[in-house]
Amino acid sequence: MEKISQTYESSIADVLEASAVAQSVVHQLRRAHGQFVHRFLHHFSRVDLRPAEFCVLALIAERPGRKQSEIATALGIQRANFVALMNDLESRCLTERRSAPNDRRSYALHLTPAGQHLLADARRAEADFEADCLERLGSLRAREQFLTLLSRLIG
Repeated sequence: MEKISQTYESSIADVLEASAVAQSVVHQLRRAHGQFVHRFLHHFSRVDLRPAEFCVLALIAERPGRKQSEIATALGIQRANFVALMNDLESRCLTERRSAPNDRRSYALHLTPAGQHLLADARRAEADFEADCLERLGSLRAREQFLTLLSRLIG
């Protein structure tokens, strides 16, 4: 016997799918973001990283010694939010701030050995997450098209 709540939930889903909202870019991006975060957190739970934290660690590893402001700008993170994020990563002993060589007012960012180790584990989680995304998109070509379209929306 079907429960009333199941009937109600499926009828709401049917109404939404038949509505103009279902064709809204805003709605689809909101839903995609929610699913993305859910899947990301699932894959990255073993390393206890959020998306922004992973991106910061990865970019610092690629460009050690870059200034906080450069990393924040490259990732599109507001300065105040970035300082809080860096404070958290530093308190976890994953990153360190060093005085920038030519600018005493700025900090150069580096991964600690613990940060390098965690990033190596996170890269394995990233590979699993990417494989999941690729399976959902269907092909490498579809993935490339998806990234191109996202870049157009962002830029």
